Amino acid sequence: MRCCRPFTRFAQALRQPPRQRHGAAVALAALLVLTAPLAGCASKPEPTVRFVDSVLVRKGDRTLQLLHDGDVHREYKIALGDSPVGHKFEEGDERTPEGDYVLNWRNPNSNFHKSIHISYPNARDRAFARAMDINPGGMIMIHGRPNWLTSPAVAREYDGRDWTDGCIAVKNHEMDEIWRLVRDGTPIRILP
Repeated sequence: MRCCRPFTRFAQALRQPPRQRHGAAVALAALLVLTAPLAGCASKPEPTVRFVDSVLVRKGDRTLQLLHDGDVHREYKIALGDSPVGHKFEEGDERTPEGDYVLNWRNPNSNFHKSIHISYPNARDRAFARAMDINPGGMIMIHGRPNWLTSPAVAREYDGRDWTDGCIAVKNHEMDEIWRLVRDGTPIRILP
């Protein structure tokens, strides 16, 4: 490698008589100071992701993935509604919807540690609800734990079970990261 050649020369200089070695040591010190910014010159730093371009939820696996260019950038364990199996059809069924939606607005002052709204019900959900003469519900969010929850022991209990009314819940520090990486208008796909 090109950036390692000076070190090869230094190794050769160490084989010289003691008086000549002193000059090599001084040269090495100068070399290290001058090349320190080039450390790791053989590889480029990984690009940082400022925003993700989609979100994928797998209800059965209890995971939420943030995707960038089709690759998983981050993955979180999630909690769902008290009746997590199946698509949400009406208000109060405590199910999380399934399908394609958009994360369309956010609330920094919600009853939970931040919340990002999922665009449920979409046109298909509303048409089905009209045909069945039911209220499809709404206000489905990705959010953190309840704001009143301050006990670490109780928080651990929340993290290990489904407890929402149909929303998708994560730990508070994870919600902070999601909040930072997901822009309004980001598509979300929720799979069974």
